[in-house]
Amino acid sequence: MRSARTAGLVCALAMLPVSFAHADDVAATLNGGDTAWMIVATALVLFMTLPGLSLFYGGLVRSKNVLSVLIQCLAMAGVMSLLWVAYGYSLAFTPGGAEGSSQQAIIGGTSKLFLRGVTVDSLTGTIPESLFVAFQMTFAIITPALVVGAFAERMRFSGMLVFSVIWFTFSYLPICHMAWAGEGALFHSWRVIDFAGGTVVHVNAGIAGLVTCLMVGARRGFPRQPMRPHNLPLAVMGTGMLWVGWFGFNAGSALAANGQAAMALLVTHLSAAAAATTWMLIELCFHRKASALGVATGAVAGLVAITPASGNAGPLGAIGLGVVSALVCYWSATSLKHRFQYDDSLDVFGVHGIGGIVGAVLTGVVAAPALGGSGINHDSMLTQVWWQTASVVVTAVWSAVVSVIAFAIAKRVAGMRVAPEVEQMGLDLSEHKEQAYEIY
Repeated sequence: MRSARTAGLVCALAMLPVSFAHADDVAATLNGGDTAWMIVATALVLFMTLPGLSLFYGGLVRSKNVLSVLIQCLAMAGVMSLLWVAYGYSLAFTPGGAEGSSQQAIIGGTSKLFLRGVTVDSLTGTIPESLFVAFQMTFAIITPALVVGAFAERMRFSGMLVFSVIWFTFSYLPICHMAWAGEGALFHSWRVIDFAGGTVVHVNAGIAGLVTCLMVGARRGFPRQPMRPHNLPLAVMGTGMLWVGWFGFNAGSALAANGQAAMALLVTHLSAAAAATTWMLIELCFHRKASALGVATGAVAGLVAITPASGNAGPLGAIGLGVVSALVCYWSATSLKHRFQYDDSLDVFGVHGIGGIVGAVLTGVVAAPALGGSGINHDSMLTQVWWQTASVVVTAVWSAVVSVIAFAIAKRVAGMRVAPEVEQMGLDLSEHKEQAYEIY
C-alpha cells in the first residue's frame, strides 16, 4: 500500500514541472497539434477567397462581368501575398519606433522586411512563425478582395490594382498593427477586443467600399434598370464556402487547438445560422417569399458580426448578435441604400461595413460573463463598449481618408472608370478579352 502511495506521489510530483513549464515557456515550445490545426485554418481562410468570395461575387454580377470579378479576386491573392512578404508582415507585426511612441502605436518597423529572420526554427507562440506569416497573409488577401464588390462592373482593372496596393499599404497594415501587434499598439492600449478582424477586415473594407463606390459613380442605368445576379447557384455555393472557411478565420485566430478555438467555431456557426434565419423570416414577413440571395446575405452578415467577438462570446450571445446583425444589415442593404442612392454593387458597406460595426461595438456586450461570454477587458460593459466604439471610429475615419487619397492617385495614374461603351459591352471582353459563357 505504501509503495503504491509513494509511486502515486512521485508521478504527481513528476507532472508538476511539465505543467509549469507549459505555462511559463509556452512561447518557446513548438506544439504539433497547434501547428497541424493552424495549417488547416490557413488553408480554410485562403479557401474563403479562392474560390468562396470569388464565386459569391461572380454569381451576383451580370454575366458580362463575371470573369472580371473572378480575376480581381485572383489578382488580390497574388499581389497581396508578395506585398505581405516584402513589407506587409514587418509593418503589421513588428514594433515600430521607440517604446511608447506614436509610431509604435500606429505602424510597425522594418526589421522583418522580406521575412528577414523568419527561419524554420522561429516560433510565434506554439506554432512556426512561418505558419503565422502565412495565416495572417490570408487575411491580407481577403480584405482588399472584399472591397472589389463595391465597385464591381465599372472599374478598370489597372486602376483597381493601383488603388488596392495603396490602400493595403496605408490602411490595412496600420489598422492591423493597431489591433493585433500587441504591447504598444493603439487598440491594444485601449484594451479593445477584436479577436479575428471586425475592425481590421470588415469595417476597414466596408468603409473603403462605400468611399470607392461613391467616387467612381453608379453603374449605367442604376437604379432604374434591374441588375439581377446572373447565377444565384454560384453565389449560394460561394456562401457555403465562405461559411466553412470562416471556421478557419475565427477559430484559427486562437492560434492553438484549444477550447477557445472550439468555442469560436461554435459561436461562428450559431451567429451565421441565426442571421440567415432572421433574414429569411424578414423576407417572409414583408414579401411572403424567402429568397436564396436573402438567406445567403443574412448568413454572411452573421459571420461578419461574430468575427470580432468569436474568441469571447458564448452561444446565446452569438445567437443574439446574429439576429441583430441581420436586422441592421437588412435595413442598410435595402432602406439605407435606397434612401441615399449609392451603388454599392454587392453590398460591401451594407453587409461588411455595417455588420462589422455592429459586431465590433456589441463585442463589448456579448463578451460579458453575464451573457455567457468569457470576459471583457474593462471594469464595466459600458466602458468596454465605449472603447470598442472608439476603435470603430478610428478605423472608419482612417480607411475613408486613405481610400479618398488612394482613389485620387489611382485615377491619375491608371484611370478608374471605364468608358460608357466599355461598360455596356461588359468588362470581361473589354478588359480581359474573354467571355465566361460562349454563345453558339
